[in-house]
Amino acid sequence: MVLLATAHVADDVNQSFIPALLPYLILERHLSHQTAGTLILCQAISSSVVQPAIGHLADRRSMPWLIAVGLLLAGGGVAALGVLPSMPLLFLAALISGIGVAAFHPEAARFANYVAGEKKASGMRWFTVGGNLGFAIGPAFATAAIAAWGLHGTLAAAVPVAVVAGVVLLELRRLSGFVPAHVRSRVSAGTDDWPAFGKLSAFVIVRSMAYLGLVAFIPLYVVEVLHGSPAVGGLADTAFLLSGACGTIAGGPIADRVGRKPVLIWSTALTVVLVVALVALTHRGGPLWLAIAMLIVTGFVLVASQASFVVLGQEYLPNRIGLASGVTLGLAVSLGGGLSPVLGAIADAHGVATTILTIAALAFAGTLISFTLPGEKRGAVVPDEVVIPT
Repeated sequence: MVLLATAHVADDVNQSFIPALLPYLILERHLSHQTAGTLILCQAISSSVVQPAIGHLADRRSMPWLIAVGLLLAGGGVAALGVLPSMPLLFLAALISGIGVAAFHPEAARFANYVAGEKKASGMRWFTVGGNLGFAIGPAFATAAIAAWGLHGTLAAAVPVAVVAGVVLLELRRLSGFVPAHVRSRVSAGTDDWPAFGKLSAFVIVRSMAYLGLVAFIPLYVVEVLHGSPAVGGLADTAFLLSGACGTIAGGPIADRVGRKPVLIWSTALTVVLVVALVALTHRGGPLWLAIAMLIVTGFVLVASQASFVVLGQEYLPNRIGLASGVTLGLAVSLGGGLSPVLGAIADAHGVATTILTIAALAFAGTLISFTLPGEKRGAVVPDEVVIPT
């Protein structure tokens, strides 16, 4: 699990590296804002569309080597962005990076399920928190590398993925030993509950709209409503993301104790309360320290559900763990980002505070959807069927 979580850090650094790179590309390559934004779109689309397909293939045939290949493509595409001479090649590099992210997640999450042991959410939290940390440190990594070596500093993105991919390749035999007996013999692990998985996917989409909306508009709220500096806005965003990583760590054991569904319900319901309280207490320029403190608590509470919905999706589709992981970690999350332009239009028309309240409404919608979910099917992957390597 340490290896898989570390690989998740190395992979997801590349998802937040490109947004931090855009100002430098605009300045030095004279790109338009629309063209620069298209680079993010290329990575996001290739990642979200391909992930379920790769997950489906991984369910048919175990391919742990995809974890290493995905890492190399994800980091290699980002590394090339600072040195390629033409726009078509830049778009291609962003597409390749997205394909690498897509190749990594389903198979890595599938093996994280296998090695998690009996308490799936407690084990899976370490894998998911790796992604949280990678996403949080990506901008800082990009800024440091470019400050040191200019645009050619993007080549530094190839280093962590190359190191971790090498370790993964060395551990392939050991990883393969964790594949359960029923998977190797293609015996059914139970009945796939597609209606429940559809509801869960809807929950993940709405929750992701709220989460990504907060990530995008927290800096603007700090600057435009609380009159803080852009640097303080970035600090508030970082604090929100890092507290979310802590929430993931805490949420796993709670889910194993009280159930996945209750964690989803309380996570989104408390988020509604916290976000509304944030606006109510600070929308007239309330104390900055109070807003940041509330954002830290909100990040912890909202992201505490992440391991739960990943594991719950795998339990709803016990015969298609890779596909379930590809949807909950990739497609549904990417679709959740599709509402960002609408949230921006609301901010233009009515102010950032109204956008934040709209995000609270999205969290409320997620709460309502979570009530419709059936309880988890514990034991979809039976622990004593796992062969533990010597």
